[in-house]
Parts: sequence; C-alpha cells; structure tokens
Amino acid sequence: MRFAKLLVLLSAGLIGVAAQTAKADALADIKKTGVLRIGVPQDFPPFGSVTSDMQLQGLDIDVAKLLAKSLGVKAELIPVGSANRIAYLQTHKADLIISSLGKNAEREKVISFSQPYAPFNNSLFGMADIKVAGPADLENQTVGVARGTFEDTLLTETVPKTTVLKRYEDNNTLISAYVSGQVKLIGTGDFVATTIGVKDPARKPVMKYVIKESRCLVGLNKDEPALMAKVNAALTSAKKSGELNTLVKKWLNVPLPDKLANAIE
Repeated sequence: MRFAKLLVLLSAGLIGVAAQTAKADALADIKKTGVLRIGVPQDFPPFGSVTSDMQLQGLDIDVAKLLAKSLGVKAELIPVGSANRIAYLQTHKADLIISSLGKNAEREKVISFSQPYAPFNNSLFGMADIKVAGPADLENQTVGVARGTFEDTLLTETVPKTTVLKRYEDNNTLISAYVSGQVKLIGTGDFVATTIGVKDPARKPVMKYVIKESRCLVGLNKDEPALMAKVNAALTSAKKSGELNTLVKKWLNVPLPDKLANAIE
C-alpha cells in the first residue's frame, strides 16, 4: 500500500514538473539568456538570402533584428526552409519565425501569429506564351512549387486532378527549375517572381492569376502572451515611426500598404 501511494506521489510530482515546463515563459527565458532565436529564410530573396561573404540579408532579416533590438537582446538568426520552419518553432529550436509566413486555418491550430508586417501575394507565374487565367486552365499542366508553402497548399486544393504539382524542397531549387526550363509554370510570391525577372529577363515570369492575397506575420508558439505582446508592441512602434515602411520600401520597392500600416494591436 505504501509503495502504491509512493508511486502516486511520484507520478503527481512528475506531472507537476511537466506542467511547469509546458508553461515556461519564453519571454523570461529570452531576457535571461539575452538572446532571441529567430528562424529566417536564406533562399527567398528579397525576404532572405545569403551574400557573397555568407551574411544573411533581406526584409525578414531586418525585421528580426528590429524585434531583437526592441527587446534589448541579441538576435540569433537561424536559417529555416518553408517545409521545416514551423517545426523549428514547435520543437523550441527558435523563439520566433520571421520567414514570409502567412496565416491559414491549419497553421492557426498549431502556432500563433503577430500583426502583419509586410504584404505578400501568392500567384501563379509562367512563360509569356502559356495562357492561364485560372485553376481550370491548369488541366494536364505541370506547376512547380516549394514544398510546404501557401502555393503548395492552395494549388493542391484548387487545381484539376490532372495537374502535376512538382514539389521542390526549397525556393532556390524551385527558381533553378524554372530558370533552367524544367518547369514553365510556378506558384510563388510576387516579389520572388520579380527577382527572377531581374536576374534572367529572357525567362521573366508573367503573372497568370492571383492565388491568394496574403501578408507576412511573425510566428510564435501557442500560449506565449507576454512574448506576443512585446512583438506586437515593437511592430506597432515601427509602423508609427515609419521604420517598418522604410524597410518594406528598401526590399520590396513598394510602400507598406495603409491597411497593413493601420493593422496594429
């Protein structure tokens, strides 16, 4: 009997420790270590790419540094891909994800989102001689997408069954596949397509139709109200001061839209 009671007490203790661990305050940990770990893209210009001297640059990189500065801590930039960025957050390898991340119902089940910090439309692009006005025109066509992106999810839901979606592991391989002629149609972000056109005018992607109007948000783990409040406060301040608008114009060559500039919490 005593042994059984001891097991019950031990079990209760372990459950209590697990509960305390689950309720750990990410913001307190960040303040304690003095480091904010942020998942960012490295293959998705102009949001994130690597310079010739192996330094990360892009809009998401600058927004990550802005948030770290606002919290008074050092930014530790962790390169992530479209397919693994949410996993990095859920396994606590990163405190935040700033990686041209959009919000949908499935993602909202597992992570939380900040207010928006930049515009981002998801569209179908392709060579000028291919006529596509909507999903129905993709019958028997092959379309390239980066695995795990909005384009992957949305096209999977809307294209005909005869459409072949060719999934690439990251945006660099998707872009290379398009430039090399492996695929003539791609689902990607508007600014990415613009970048391709600048690099290779002969294969400049032409927009066929908008798959979804979207926006970029910071991804956080669920049940982190203190960290969420700090992130939103930093973004609100950057919007009001004009700092965020400056960053958006620098990298995307467009001003921060009014509906995003006014989306504050």
